[in-house]
Amino acid sequence: MDDLTCDAFLGGKLRIWQPRRGYRAGVDPVFLAAAVPAVPGQSVLELGCGVGTALLCLQARVPGLALTGLERQPDYAALARRNAAETGAAIDIVTGDLARMPKDLRDRQFDHVIANPPYLLRGGTAATEPGREAAVGEATPLAVWIDAALRRLAPKGHLTVIQRADRLPDLLAACDSRIGSLQVLPLAPRADRAAELVILRGRKGGGGGFRLLAPVILHRGDRHLRDGDDYAPEAQAILRDGAQLKVDRQSSTDL
Repeated sequence: MDDLTCDAFLGGKLRIWQPRRGYRAGVDPVFLAAAVPAVPGQSVLELGCGVGTALLCLQARVPGLALTGLERQPDYAALARRNAAETGAAIDIVTGDLARMPKDLRDRQFDHVIANPPYLLRGGTAATEPGREAAVGEATPLAVWIDAALRRLAPKGHLTVIQRADRLPDLLAACDSRIGSLQVLPLAPRADRAAELVILRGRKGGGGGFRLLAPVILHRGDRHLRDGDDYAPEAQAILRDGAQLKVDRQSSTDL
């Protein structure tokens, strides 16, 4: 994988190598990392970590985490290791398939499991670049992603997933009795637009009920009026400064 770009994230705090063509990390892994309620000393596993963007964003916000990434595509796993090394982050990147979990991960549990699963169901037009097709086209069913995540979660551990809004029914259907205290946070591009992404968070063995939360609005105004970004203040703080995304604006004793 020779044709690469080195791109800035978190307002230039992170520089991340990724393929020029194929799947390229955007805002999704940044918001995923921002939504993880981790504290120093805890362990985090990302399923399908790609080039490591979400893990590196999380490490920038919460130092002192034990971070592990699982990535099926060897080229992307190699870039994740390079990005971690150049950032000075101690991240264990494992090459393997979550549907056939590597043994060293099968024997471990984590305080947090996070994921940005492929958005698109198989059956449409495939991407021309194999890496992108594997990243955005769902070869492994969403239910298998959630089952793998729950198996790796320690009791009372948190699951955090970002997914396209129209896949929310599939995401909820995959959540079984092992996980409770489910919260869904919609991410809407503008105040008058339907959400395009959702963040789901839950707790293994959590006793709280389901909550659909008020959306986060990503952009100011009802349309784009000028060159440059027009992110709303909360989105700006997350994308440029690595701020935490407050998934639940109201207090909760279970989460």
